[in-house]
Amino acid sequence: MKIVQINATYGTGSTGKIVLDISELLNKKDIENYVLYSQGQSNQKNGIKIATRFSVKMQALISRIFGNYGFEAKSTTKKLIAHLEKIKPDIIHIHNIHSHDCNLEMLFNYIKANNIKIYWTFHDCWAFTGYCPHFDMVGCERWKTECHNCPQKRNYSWFFDGSKHNFDKKKKLFQNLDLTVITPSQWLADRVKDSFFKDYPVKVINNGIDLSVFKPVDSNFRKKHNCEDKFLILGVAFDWGKRKGLDVFIELSKRLDERFKIVLVGTNDEIDRLLDKNIISIHRTQNQTELAEIYTACDLFVNPTREEVFGLVNVEALACGTPVITFNSGGSPECINETCGVVVQKNDVDALCRNIETIVDSKPFSKDACIDYAKNFSKDEKFNDYIELYLQ
Repeated sequence: MKIVQINATYGTGSTGKIVLDISELLNKKDIENYVLYSQGQSNQKNGIKIATRFSVKMQALISRIFGNYGFEAKSTTKKLIAHLEKIKPDIIHIHNIHSHDCNLEMLFNYIKANNIKIYWTFHDCWAFTGYCPHFDMVGCERWKTECHNCPQKRNYSWFFDGSKHNFDKKKKLFQNLDLTVITPSQWLADRVKDSFFKDYPVKVINNGIDLSVFKPVDSNFRKKHNCEDKFLILGVAFDWGKRKGLDVFIELSKRLDERFKIVLVGTNDEIDRLLDKNIISIHRTQNQTELAEIYTACDLFVNPTREEVFGLVNVEALACGTPVITFNSGGSPECINETCGVVVQKNDVDALCRNIETIVDSKPFSKDACIDYAKNFSKDEKFNDYIELYLQ
């Protein structure tokens, strides 16, 4: 059996790490596999880079001009198909192919012509919309019938609204495939069943974490930041803005009294200018051990996300023994239960504050309960589900 995974990255970023974990499991089982990727650089021997940084930027520019997101990148896709021709895979596992590195028409016509089995993990909603990977914040449901007059068009095209054209091409192109759709959450699986993918089988496989890394870890974080006597509230994101609830943390910093201190991870100099001085700002780190130290040092993880497919940061916090409060947004509530966290209605900052106060006063969640629940999301267990699918 030969398996090829296709993704924008390999070994870096959220999807790139998932691809690497799956590949390593396949290697352990002596299953021949390859990863075709377009961005960054991997030193893994089975990784094959199919694009240059310049070509990706050029395709992004062309897409911005003509609004045909997903239907450019012809030269990159020719290269991708040439590698597929050489490898002749039994299975193609698609992940993120909307980083201006794939021409959908060319790739899927090739797949159909060669009758190749496909697994496609939807890490967002892009596959069944005209443009967007997320639509909750703008309250758009046009994707259920036909995208047009896209309310987020300016994020994807400077001049032309190609949302209807792209939607119609995708809908036609993604018919008559030997396809199983995989989603990391039930929330996204339900959206798939409302889309033009509704007739394909859909399987939920949650994203997983490395429990040997994300676990309670001793550190001097509290001493270093002079907050040993504070109740620490933590937020972690790598694209801070309204979507991830940056404004909510700014509001919390105004409402909560001197007992509390907020820690935000994944910030930058621009974000720092928006923050009150009582917020500890930690710029982006790729060091997962350092991140585990911060999770462990904090008392409560708050995730006021407004658009979320799954919410793996919730699980990372739980694995370090830290309970979670999250907005009822997307798949984020699926990461916790009543033994280790609370779900409040999206945008209800009053309810968020009340629950924070309750947790401070009554301490309803134990460290052990958080850690036990996180064990349900071990990456080895979750990603082994992919291997079982392949073997079927």
